[in-house]
Amino acid sequence: MHPADRNLPQLLGEARRWFDEALLAALEASGASHVSLTQLGLFSVLDEDGTTVSELARRMGVTRQTAHQAVHGLVQLGLLEQAPDPASARRRLIRRTPEGRRAHQQADRVLRRLEETLAERIGRDAVAALRAALEAPWGPASSADPATAPPRP
Repeated sequence: MHPADRNLPQLLGEARRWFDEALLAALEASGASHVSLTQLGLFSVLDEDGTTVSELARRMGVTRQTAHQAVHGLVQLGLLEQAPDPASARRRLIRRTPEGRRAHQQADRVLRRLEETLAERIGRDAVAALRAALEAPWGPASSADPATAPPRP
């Protein structure tokens, strides 16, 4: 496929994979526990005070079973724990253990270094523009349907 033929979602996916692969390699090189990309994604959407498995699945865009499997693996590694939800006796919250908090801080440091590496490679202005575009409000996805959008002049 010619680079100009790739659409924006493909390019965003490739960019995400660049960060994911570099993060996993850096964590592995530092001797951190081996985690999957799904487990890595789960860690990034977990609230500081804990999150239910159902909410983690929603945020990750995966099934509840997939989120539960990722949680189970991270609990086995000692990075996550389950705790009662003070708001509901029937729900359990998933939260980081002290070791999980250390791992999360380490990953944050690696990601900051990767962003710095990217700025050195493609330019600080390009990274700043990319960040600004991604942080801008895009509106609801349902209003982006080209079939219902008004014609452009």
